[in-house]
Amino acid sequence: MRLSVLMENTSAQESICAEHGLSLYIESGEHRILFDMGQTDAFLQNARLMGVALEKADLAVLSHGHYDHGGGMAGFLALNDHAPVYVHALAFGHHGHGEEKYIGLDASLRQSGRLRFVQGDVQLDDHLSLHDCNDRACHQPICAHGLTIRTPDGWQEETFRHEQYLLIREGGRRILISGCSHKGVVNIARWFEPDVLIGGFHLMKVEDERELDLIADDLLKLPTQYYTAHCTGLAQYDYLKKRMQDRLAYLSAGNALSI
Repeated sequence: MRLSVLMENTSAQESICAEHGLSLYIESGEHRILFDMGQTDAFLQNARLMGVALEKADLAVLSHGHYDHGGGMAGFLALNDHAPVYVHALAFGHHGHGEEKYIGLDASLRQSGRLRFVQGDVQLDDHLSLHDCNDRACHQPICAHGLTIRTPDGWQEETFRHEQYLLIREGGRRILISGCSHKGVVNIARWFEPDVLIGGFHLMKVEDERELDLIADDLLKLPTQYYTAHCTGLAQYDYLKKRMQDRLAYLSAGNALSI
């Protein structure tokens, strides 16, 4: 499996732009998968510079309904005329940061005939499946860090029921792709116990080193190799890296790796 980082908060190459967002391109078996679409169309230019032909992608997955993962969706739909985009049924909710800032998706995209709304556990084929884990018990408390959702009863703390994960089975291994791991990276790692976990860890606002120590300890209990990016936070990554060493690596825009 080959993974190319089309967008991330940092860049590994001078010619590759960065923004607060995430977009990954995955070549696995017969599949060409776009996972998340950044904050803007900038990931499309990065893809061209990296030699990634997004018009050949055969499917796309949106991890959750926040603008920094789905902001470039319209650009992808215009470039690629056939790939279905798998979106959680709750992704188009009114997601906010506090009660002032809307951080959700462009509502007009909901009418696109290319979107496939899913929830729960969805088997796409023998190698790919999507999971929202909304029925799973949590080992680690979910922390919203100020993120909210507006409901008929008013604003409530976000529970991230619109977040989903892509599980890839290849060569006898299980590779899990997550966008932000809002439901807790420890929870997600324990739910799946994958061979490889790739995604943001949602730790940018965690300043307590004791909490980071507990997270590192829990993650190291599993035989998983971790690659992180985006919402983990650079300071938090540096701290975890000292504890986790070669079990953890960081991915920037422009990086590509074989797994």
